[in-house]
Amino acid sequence: MRCRAWLWLKVGFAVVLLLAAVLAQAGDSRVPLPEVARARAGTQCIADPPTMRREHPSMLKHQRDETVHQGIRGAKASLKGCVVCHASAATGSVAAAAGDFCVSCHSYAAVKIDCFECHSAKPRAKVAQLR
Repeated sequence: MRCRAWLWLKVGFAVVLLLAAVLAQAGDSRVPLPEVARARAGTQCIADPPTMRREHPSMLKHQRDETVHQGIRGAKASLKGCVVCHASAATGSVAAAAGDFCVSCHSYAAVKIDCFECHSAKPRAKVAQLR
């Protein structure tokens, strides 16, 4: 009887160790984190990266509502401002290729980007002014 109790104790201990090892590995993701390109040199974002990751959808929606419904333009959070600073040097866009600024995080999070169905994903080219 005593031998059987020791066996169950050993089996129970092994199961606990195995479970602990599995749970410890659960924090490691096999999905690589997105590589987000840095903004254009010499620019300052409107908020720190963790805030922007969490709040950019509501910031942009709030700005959209102010622009469309109240005619307020040029506010702090604008899609145009994001595109100007974060367009890729390789593609010239924030949403043209898998490594571009918006696409990298949105594909990682499995979130559809519908902003660029209406808006340009590339910064507007500077046109020489005629005098």
